[in-house]
Amino acid sequence: MKQSGADFAIIGAGVFGVWTAYLLRQRGHNVTLIDAHGAGGPRSSSGDESRVIRMGYGGAKIYTSWAARSLQLWKEFFRATGHALFVNTGVLWLAPETDLYTHQVVDSLLSEHINHEKLSVQEIAARFPQIGLDRVSFGVFEPDSGVLLARKSVQAVLEEAIKAGVHYFIDPILPPFSRSPRLEHVQTRAGKAISADIFIFACGAWLPGIFPDILGSQIFPTRQEVFYFRTPAGTTQFEPPEMPVWLHHEDQMYGLPNIENRGVKIASDRHGERFDPESGDRTVGPLATEQMRAYVRCRLSGLQDAPLLDARVCQYENTSNGDFLIDRHPQFENGWLVGGGSGHGFKHGPAVGQHAVERILGLLEPEERFSLSTKLQVQLRTIY
Repeated sequence: MKQSGADFAIIGAGVFGVWTAYLLRQRGHNVTLIDAHGAGGPRSSSGDESRVIRMGYGGAKIYTSWAARSLQLWKEFFRATGHALFVNTGVLWLAPETDLYTHQVVDSLLSEHINHEKLSVQEIAARFPQIGLDRVSFGVFEPDSGVLLARKSVQAVLEEAIKAGVHYFIDPILPPFSRSPRLEHVQTRAGKAISADIFIFACGAWLPGIFPDILGSQIFPTRQEVFYFRTPAGTTQFEPPEMPVWLHHEDQMYGLPNIENRGVKIASDRHGERFDPESGDRTVGPLATEQMRAYVRCRLSGLQDAPLLDARVCQYENTSNGDFLIDRHPQFENGWLVGGGSGHGFKHGPAVGQHAVERILGLLEPEERFSLSTKLQVQLRTIY
């Protein structure tokens, strides 16, 4: 069964895919959006309850700039559509004096004119006494940053895209094939042939499986575990604004306050083991839980005996250094690759969508760091 052609077919309704579809439709293009499991689902990198949106990016100022623009666009979208899916918790960086990355955060925030405060240990302790300060010499506070309600946000953008006329359906695609440089259609598992002038593959951790020869050794999906701990009855010290999002770059750990009574979310930003997003085991074991409890005893002692409400496995889809992939497909002249969120991409959904749209429409010069040619076969992470 063949479906009539669209201007654009976008495969993948994660945050990159839905924003690209939404922005293309705003420009009047005919857009088809396809997802294997449904937007914001538990297997997706854009699922789960929450994602941090912060401006600090070490010395990578392009991401500081993109995060600031994305926050503005998220807020504009929420105001225009009546959704309240940003929680202004503030974001607190914790660091030892030797942490070059967090010192670079200060420099980047200054140069990009981002509102922030540099705090002493004494100031952190006075303002946020619930956070343990082991191996902390100073902090950087971003008062305007916070948390996006991830699953709901993706589904909200999708809802508005559909209202605007984007055609959306759920069906996994088969790996594309064409004997010519031009891709005429993609085939779904259910037998639909989706034709379009331009195809955009925004498939997240599924990209290496769809294009194993091109991305099988350039995109590294990893298993990432997140934990939700119940807060003590009758206390507000773990609620925003009393508790902000906090990040400790040297530990590669982060935590979110109790939002929507889901519990305090704590996770490691270290890359886990290789993971198959389709068939990987999403059970969090007792060893990982005990390791997280040990960390909680150090950083949030008020939760050391807190019941575990939930533990989940999601995934990152890492490029070699953490830069995004936004580039033309090397075999299909009308195919594009948009992915490599690398654990920090969610916040950038609007900016990635803008960049992808303008790049594909020929309105923007390529950004070298997003090119396929810069993606190596070994992980040397520099973007966090």
